[in-house]
Amino acid sequence: MSARARWWPRSLADLAVVVVGESQGSGVFITPGLVLTSAHVVGARHTAEVARPGRRNAPSCPVVWSDPKLDAAVLMAPTELLVGSTAVIPGPDRGQTVRVGDIATDRPLSHCEIVGYPDVQRYDGERPDVDQFSGTLLPAAGLLRRTMVFEFDRPPAAERPDGTSPLAGLSGAPVFSGSTLLGIVSEIPRGRNHYRAHCVSVTSIVTRPDFREWWERSHPNSPGIPPLEELAGTHPDDMRHEEEYADAVGAEYRRTRIFGLDELSVRDSEWDLDTAYLTLEATPREDAERHIGGPGTSTAPQRIDALLASRPRILLRGEAGAGKTTLVWWLAAHAAAGTLGPQLAELNGLVPFVIPLRTLRARGGAFPSPAGLPDVADMAVDRAPDGWAGRVLKAGRALLLVDGLDEVPQPDREEAYQWLSRLLRRYPATRCIATVRPLAVEPDWLKSQGFEELRLLPMRDADVQAFVTAWHRAARLEGDDREDLPALERDLTQQFAQNPALRDLAGTPLLCAVICALNRLRQGFLPETRWALYRSALEMLLGQRDKRRRIGTPEGITMTVEEHQQLLQRIAVWLVRGGQTEFTRGQALRQLESALAGMPQVRAQSDAAGILIHLLNRSGLLQERADGVYQFAHRTFQDFLAAKEFVEGDHLNELLRHAPDQQWHDVLLLAAGHCSRRELPQLVNGLLTAGSSVRVREGRRTALYVLAALCAQHAAWLDGATHHQVRVAVRSMLPPRDATDLHLLARLGPYVLPLLPDTRELAVSDIDRTVDLVSRIGGPAAIPYAQKLAAAADDDNRLAFRLARSWVNYPVAEYAQEVLLRLDLGQAPLFVTNGEQLARLPLLPHARHIDITGDFSTGDLTAGLAGGTVRTIGFADNGLLGDLDVLLSLREHLEQVAVRHCPALTDLSALPRLGRLSAVHLDSVRVSRADLETIARIPRLRVLSITYPALVEKQLNLAPLHRVPGLSVRVSGLPRRQIVGREAFGDRLGYGS
Repeated sequence: MSARARWWPRSLADLAVVVVGESQGSGVFITPGLVLTSAHVVGARHTAEVARPGRRNAPSCPVVWSDPKLDAAVLMAPTELLVGSTAVIPGPDRGQTVRVGDIATDRPLSHCEIVGYPDVQRYDGERPDVDQFSGTLLPAAGLLRRTMVFEFDRPPAAERPDGTSPLAGLSGAPVFSGSTLLGIVSEIPRGRNHYRAHCVSVTSIVTRPDFREWWERSHPNSPGIPPLEELAGTHPDDMRHEEEYADAVGAEYRRTRIFGLDELSVRDSEWDLDTAYLTLEATPREDAERHIGGPGTSTAPQRIDALLASRPRILLRGEAGAGKTTLVWWLAAHAAAGTLGPQLAELNGLVPFVIPLRTLRARGGAFPSPAGLPDVADMAVDRAPDGWAGRVLKAGRALLLVDGLDEVPQPDREEAYQWLSRLLRRYPATRCIATVRPLAVEPDWLKSQGFEELRLLPMRDADVQAFVTAWHRAARLEGDDREDLPALERDLTQQFAQNPALRDLAGTPLLCAVICALNRLRQGFLPETRWALYRSALEMLLGQRDKRRRIGTPEGITMTVEEHQQLLQRIAVWLVRGGQTEFTRGQALRQLESALAGMPQVRAQSDAAGILIHLLNRSGLLQERADGVYQFAHRTFQDFLAAKEFVEGDHLNELLRHAPDQQWHDVLLLAAGHCSRRELPQLVNGLLTAGSSVRVREGRRTALYVLAALCAQHAAWLDGATHHQVRVAVRSMLPPRDATDLHLLARLGPYVLPLLPDTRELAVSDIDRTVDLVSRIGGPAAIPYAQKLAAAADDDNRLAFRLARSWVNYPVAEYAQEVLLRLDLGQAPLFVTNGEQLARLPLLPHARHIDITGDFSTGDLTAGLAGGTVRTIGFADNGLLGDLDVLLSLREHLEQVAVRHCPALTDLSALPRLGRLSAVHLDSVRVSRADLETIARIPRLRVLSITYPALVEKQLNLAPLHRVPGLSVRVSGLPRRQIVGREAFGDRLGYGS
C-alpha cells in the first residue's frame, strides 16, 4: 500500500542525457543517481561518459548493471548532473524513481514521445543537442521479437546517401507517455524509411530476475522495484493539467491566517504557511495495558512528520485548534510542489485531493465520486480531463486528505464511513489522512481499511516558545516601528515561565496565537481562564481592530462589540443546530434579517446585505472559504458565540438534549462561561444526569462527567452540593477503564488527583492505569501522587517501568529527586529526551538501563553518563553521534548497546574496549566489513542484531564474525541473498521480517 518516493521533471528534457561509450547514444535518469541506456552504446566498456548540454564536465560513470541480450544497461551518475535543471530532487535517496509504466492494452497508444540526442540534431556543427519526437506505440507489433514498437507521427529525418542513419545517437533515449517512462530506444530498423523505432520496455527490464536481484542489493532500504502504472489509453492533457492543478493547490493552501496579525493591514491578513507552520508532537493511540521497552526502544512522543512517514493511512485525532487543518494544508501544498523533506519524500509528486467535509455540509452535497474529488475544494483551476482523477487513483498516486470527520452529523457518519471505505477498497494503493476531534468516532473506526490512529499532543514548553518566536517574527515583518515587539516577546516568555495556568492555556496553536495577540494589545495583561481568553479575543477583534488599523467607517456602519456579537451569534447558533460550519450568503441574510428585527439602531444604518458586507470586511471573524461560501475564522469562535446565544436565549434545555452527541460538547463547555449563578448549576446537573443515563461504554458516561467537571472547575460560584455531586461522579470513573477514559480524565488535570482511590484498594491492572493517568497529568501537582505510586512499585517492575518512562511529563529535577530515586531502576529503562534530563543522570547512579533519544553532543553525553553503573544503553535519532567513545566511562558495567537512526556514526572502535559487553544492536545505521571486524574483537560478544543496515559495500559479509565462539546473529530488513557467509552460523543466524 505504501507509495514510493518520486521526483519528476517540469520538462521531460531534464531527464535525457548524452551517453558516450563505444558509441554515442542517449540515456535517461531513472533515479537522481542512476541512468538507464542501451547496452550496445556502452559496449564492452565498464564505464561511459554522461553529459548534458551546457555542462563543461562529462564524468566517467561506472556500469552497475547490464544485459546485452536485452540491450539495456544502468550507469551510476553523479546527482550534480541534475542540479540546476528544473527537476525536483527532494533528497539523496537513490530509491526515488521517476514514474514508470506498462502498456496494458493491445490498442495503439498515441501522443507518446521520445526525447534524446540523435546525430541529426547538432549545434556548432558537432555538439549533440536534445530533440523531441512524437508518435504512437503499437503494442501488437513486434510481439515475436518481444520488442516495443514506436511509430513516428511524421518522417523524423531524410535518408542519407551514404546509408548512415540520421537518428544514430538516439539509442537509449527515453520513451514517454505523458510523464510516465515506458522504455528506451534500442534501434531504428532498416526498410521503414525511419518511420519506426524498436524499443526495450521498462516492463521487460524490471521483470528480469537479475535486474530485480541487483536492485534489491543496491537499494536495501527501498520498498522494492518501482511499481508500474498500467496505461490502457492515452491522455495527452493529463501532464499539463497536473502541473496546473499543482499550482492551484499551492495557491489555495500555501497561505494561512495567523490570529492577531490580520489587524496590521488588509494585505497582511494571510501569511505564508511555512512562516506559521509548527510541526507538533503526536503519539499512536495508546493501549494502557501495553508494556513497551527493550534496548533502543523509546516511548517518547514523536514529531508528526516522523509518524506520517511510515503510515500510509492515518486517522488523526486532535482537539479544537490543535492544528489538524493547518497540517492538511501544509501537506497538500508541499506534496503538490514536491518540496517535502527527506523524511516525507515519498509523498512528493503525489496528487493531493483535499476534502473539507465542512464544505460538503454547507453545500448539502453528497460525498464525492472519484471524478468529483478535484472539485470539492473549489480551487481556481480548469476542469480536469475526463477520467483524470480515476487514473491518478488507479496508479496509486493520490494523497487523500479528508478534513473534519467530526463535522459530519452523527446520523451521517456511517454514510461517510461507507463512502471512504468503498473508495479505498476500489483504489487500495491510495494514501489517506483523515482528521477528527478526539471522541467523534469510536476507537479503530477505520482500522479495517488499514488506518492507524495518531493523537496530536498539546504543545510542550519548547513548542510554545517556538510558536511565540514565530508569531513575533511574523509581526515584525510589517509591524509598527513604534512597537517594542522584542520586549513584548520577552515579557510573554517570562509570563509563561511564571504562570502555569497561562502556560496550560497555550496548549494549541490557536490559543497560543490568541495569547500572543492579546499580550501585544494589552501590553502584558492577560486573562487566566479559557472563557476570559475567548471573550477578550472577541473584544479585540470587534472593538479594537479598526481603531488600531486607523480605519473609520467605510461602509457607514458603526456598531458596539455587543451588537457585533448579537448578529454573529445568530449565524453561529444556526450553524451549530444544523451541524455545519459553512454557510451561503442567502443563509446568512435570513439569520441577520431575524436578528435585525430587534436591533433598530443597527437596522437604521443598513439592510441585512450591507450588514453582512460589514461583518465580512470588519469583524475579522468571518472569512470567505469559496465563492459565495463563508465560515468563521475558527470553529472555536463559532461555538463560543453559539453558546452565548443558547444561554441568553434561555435554551439550556435544548443544549442538554444534545449532551450525548460529542459534536456539541465544545458548545456545552463554552456555555459555562456565559452562565449566570442561577444557570450554571442547571447546566452542570444536567450533564451529570445525562451521564448517568448512558451506558458505560466507549467513554460516553466518562465524557459527560468530565464535561460537567470542566464546567464546574472555573466557576466563579457554584453551590457546594453540586461540587460534591461532580466529585462523586468523577470518582466513580476512577481508575480509568481504558485508553479513552484515560484521555478524557486527563483533561481535568490536577482536579482529578485528590479523587484517586488509595493504591492499597486497587487491583494490579487498576494501578497500571492509575500510573498512566497521573503521568499524563504530570506537572508539579502530580509529584506527590507519583511518590505514593512509587512506593507501591517496590516489588513490581512493571510499575517502575511506567513511572520511569514518564519523566518527561514532570519537572525534571523534582521528579528525579522525589520519585526516580525511590524506584528500583535495576530493571526499568529510563528514557532521556532533553538536555535537562541528561544533566540530571549523575543524580541517579542506580539507573541500569538508559535510552537516550535526540541530538546530544559528545560533551553533553560524557558529562551525563559520568560515574554511572549502566548495563544497557540505547542511542536513537542522534545526528551528532560520530563515535561511541562516550561509553568508555561505563566499561566496567555495560553489557548491551543499541544504536538506532544515528546517521553520523562511523566509528565503532570503542566497543572492543568494553570488557563486559555481550550484546550489540544496530538499527538503520552504517555497517561495513571493517565495522564487523571491529565488532568481532569484542571479548564477550554473544548477541548481534543488525536491522535495515546502510551498507557501505553491496553485501553484508559476515565472514569476520565466524571466529566469534557462540555468537548468535539476527539480520532484518535485508534479502538473504545479500548476506554473505551466513551458512557458517547454521541455526545461530535468524532473520527478521
